[in-house]
Amino acid sequence: MNTKLFILLLNLLFCCVVVNAQNDQKSDLHKRAEAVDPVHNIANARSMFIHAFNDYYNKGQIMLGVECAVKATALYYRENYYKEAFDLLRRADEVINAASASGSEKAAMHYPVTKERLQMYIKLRKSDSAKDQLTILEGLASQSGQESVKNDLLYTKAIYYYTFGMNAQGNAVFKEMADKLTAKKDYDKVDEVYKTLIANGRRSNNANMVAQSYSNYLAWKDSTNAMKHADEIKALKQQIADNEASISEKDSSLTTRQLIIIGLCILAAALAAALAVGAFVLLRYILLTRKQKKTIRLANESNALKAKFISNISAQLDPTLRNLDSSIPEVKALMDFSQHIQTLSQLENSTDSIELEDTQMPPFCEGLMDQIRDKVKSGVTLSVNAPNMSASIHRDYVSHILLHLLNNAAIYTPEGGTISLDFKKRGPHAYQFLVSDTGEGIPEEKREDIFKPFLEIRDLTTGDGLGLPICKQMALKMNGDLDLDPKFTRGTRFMLDLHT
Repeated sequence: MNTKLFILLLNLLFCCVVVNAQNDQKSDLHKRAEAVDPVHNIANARSMFIHAFNDYYNKGQIMLGVECAVKATALYYRENYYKEAFDLLRRADEVINAASASGSEKAAMHYPVTKERLQMYIKLRKSDSAKDQLTILEGLASQSGQESVKNDLLYTKAIYYYTFGMNAQGNAVFKEMADKLTAKKDYDKVDEVYKTLIANGRRSNNANMVAQSYSNYLAWKDSTNAMKHADEIKALKQQIADNEASISEKDSSLTTRQLIIIGLCILAAALAAALAVGAFVLLRYILLTRKQKKTIRLANESNALKAKFISNISAQLDPTLRNLDSSIPEVKALMDFSQHIQTLSQLENSTDSIELEDTQMPPFCEGLMDQIRDKVKSGVTLSVNAPNMSASIHRDYVSHILLHLLNNAAIYTPEGGTISLDFKKRGPHAYQFLVSDTGEGIPEEKREDIFKPFLEIRDLTTGDGLGLPICKQMALKMNGDLDLDPKFTRGTRFMLDLHT
């Protein structure tokens, strides 16, 4: 057998060690070393690889350094510098041992170093030393846990066996490699190696090897053809299944589209019907709105006429009432009622804008409270709480409202009670007055009606019930509001909110 040729073919076909370092990860020294042609300048190439090994070692890139050391070693013993080659491999082992890496990583780095040492012993025809290195390689491959290293071990063992004439062991290792490649469906590589074995047997006149290789090749060929046919049938079945699935999917998609189109048609019909109904409702709404607007306009005109009529009646009664004795309580009550009606009517119908006046709050509030001091019952405490600031208000309206509320508080607050007047700023242009008393309070059922005029027939000598409605209208005229505080439960609290 032409051993060198067979080893070269095995090296080309079954060298499965994965080179992880990509070209762009290599240093400039490494690239320059690979660029040198070792055939014409072997010493320069070797020197460059050694420099690259030292550079990688200094940078801590041990794997790439080991690659350069192994290449430099091969260039040493190509010129029979075995001592230098062994020394360089020994140094590479020392560098690996000193590296901070796991046991499996170190085993993977020791493997190419030990393999190169084995190659040298094979070249020197030292079978015992080569066998020792092969044993070490087996341990390193197992320790590394890498499948690529284990595959490379098979190819290395085949080289060893064929080199030292152990053809049976070589054939067994070769079969193991062929089975692995067959399992991976790499049929062409196995076919080529079998043919190479047969050709080498013929060249070496080894009839037994030719017959054995040819017999193994035919058996492998038959099993491979069966596997190929099985794979082709499987592929065809898969293709048929894929086509059926595709047809089913398209059919389902077509059905879905048809359902979508039907649904869209139904939706369009429903929308058209909804639009027709909507148009009818809108037209009816427009007609009703016009009717309602007309009704509201007539109601407003009627209310205005009623207010004017009431105001006119009140104004016409004034001259007669002045001729009566105002000391009579009934006459006095009737005169006040007439005056209140005119005031309420003027507030409701007036469109004049009001003028605001900047007012200091503490003296303003104290002045109002002073006006009721002689009207409160014994022991009633009067309290004013107003920060030292000014506010723009309509003094007449605010004074009228607060005095009315304070007078009512003086009437309904029992002895020993409290009446409070508070002023608070609620925002940049928002203010609030609070008038509180500790009287019996307003019953819940009457709270909604206290600001509505003319709801009941009253004895005018006990009050006409127009005081709070007039105050409410004044608050609205000032862009504000007057209301009860529903959360206050210890008596009555009115809130006058103003917005300027």
